[in-house]
Amino acid sequence: MHAVLLAATVPLFLGTLLSDIAYARTEQIQWSNFASWLIVGGMVFCGCALIWAAVDMFRSDRRAGRAITYVGLLLATFVIGFVNALIHAKDAWAMMPEGLVLSIIVAALAISATWVGFSSLRAGATK
Repeated sequence: MHAVLLAATVPLFLGTLLSDIAYARTEQIQWSNFASWLIVGGMVFCGCALIWAAVDMFRSDRRAGRAITYVGLLLATFVIGFVNALIHAKDAWAMMPEGLVLSIIVAALAISATWVGFSSLRAGATK
């Protein structure tokens, strides 16, 4: 379940980035609306994955660097994604270019968190 929550963040935040690029090129207001909704979806999945990862980190004895890095990347993705949601709540053209820049950062953080998360998640691993 954790892998599904983690994997769902990447396409939603990438969709936000693509919607922001489309809005910057076409100035069609609907692209801004799409980006706002995609951010909300990404935040829901990222928040659930963050809670799951934090509980897993504190519950197990894996408080090593990789687990801390993973939780830190998810936390940074969530916090900057929240700021991005606030920027996207502005009037349509007022969110540019900050919204686009934050979407790039959030998409890169989501990809990084997923990379680290999938490289450290082991189903049925033995000690």
